[in-house]
Amino acid sequence: MGHVTAGGPVLGQVVEWRRHLHRHPELSFHEHETAAYVAAALAGFGDALEIERPACNSVVARLDTGRAGPVVVLRADIDALPITEESGVEFASERPGVMHACGHDGHTAMLLGAARLLVERRERLPGGELRFLFQPAEEVAPGGARALVAAGAVDGADLVYGCHLWTPLEVGKVSAMPGRFMAAADFFRIVVSGPGGHGGLPHAATDTVAIAAQVVTNLQHVVARRTDPLEPAVVTVGAFHAGDAPNVIPGVAELAGTVRSFDPGVRERLPGLIEGVVRGVTSAHGAGYELDYQHGYEPVVNDERATALVRAAIGPDALTDIAPIMGADDFSAYLARVPGTYAFVGAGSEEAGATYPHHHPRFRIDERALATGVRLHVDVATRALAQRPACKPACVRKEPAAGR
Repeated sequence: MGHVTAGGPVLGQVVEWRRHLHRHPELSFHEHETAAYVAAALAGFGDALEIERPACNSVVARLDTGRAGPVVVLRADIDALPITEESGVEFASERPGVMHACGHDGHTAMLLGAARLLVERRERLPGGELRFLFQPAEEVAPGGARALVAAGAVDGADLVYGCHLWTPLEVGKVSAMPGRFMAAADFFRIVVSGPGGHGGLPHAATDTVAIAAQVVTNLQHVVARRTDPLEPAVVTVGAFHAGDAPNVIPGVAELAGTVRSFDPGVRERLPGLIEGVVRGVTSAHGAGYELDYQHGYEPVVNDERATALVRAAIGPDALTDIAPIMGADDFSAYLARVPGTYAFVGAGSEEAGATYPHHHPRFRIDERALATGVRLHVDVATRALAQRPACKPACVRKEPAAGR
């Protein structure tokens, strides 16, 4: 198969798409312009694609070879993050407070490039059907994948593949691991309340700031002392909001955070452990509390046979093994219905300044990674069409799609 090369015209277009999307990011569940841009680009590939908008801000394009064979799904996420960009690139975000700080602009552009190449090669492809899923709202639970699954976007599929640009991995390297790959993600909000008062008269008030700070500190014991050290778990408080004036003790302090795990038993216990800490700390200091706990994404667990196919497509020179990470992705919603694999495509390099972590205001990618991502979409699709995976959707947990 002819691979995309650094000087190829398709890659030039992929870079152009990516930079346009980077300039015009949109937050989860608000990707109206992004979805329209993707649909228009797909329509420009000719009439071979059947383009649908089955769920809010989503785009699904189907390429039918006209010959019998498997159904293969390729997915990209399209949303951005509420971050003010400080990357310094010439194509930086033109929307204040919104930034593609996780690489989804690259994911979208890579899948567009793969769709264009596969359309051009339609007559030479093995028999079957390809579906290109451009999914909104990966960054915010409940995510956009569930809606696409409910809309039937993966019905009858034999394999689903997706990839994530990953700056901790050197550009040119790719990892796809069987089994546990990314953690389950849940989210919580805690409100600590009590009668506020004057900062100079703390004895006449309930200091919600000090109490909430103790909640944050004591939550660390949930993982350190209440869960099995051989089963990974994370409890992170990412937001703490209280008060507006330096001399006023506020009546409310709010915390928000995320919980990550793999083991179902650990995941089931964590909400109770967290509430026990919050109840104990607030009770000891005469404060009240409210806890809102939401289950988010299931863990990403890659199918063994599908992963073997993807690893073969990656090839020995690029393939590298990594340990599971506590990041999360709602790609797991597809894996609950269809055998598949999620891969990490290396996008980090000192040369390109791609050294900052994901979700950082100075986040960058090495754009050479885009060629790798396009090639893998094309190679995985072609291999999957050529050999129907032994594990069919009937062998994984199947639930009826809502409204179908």
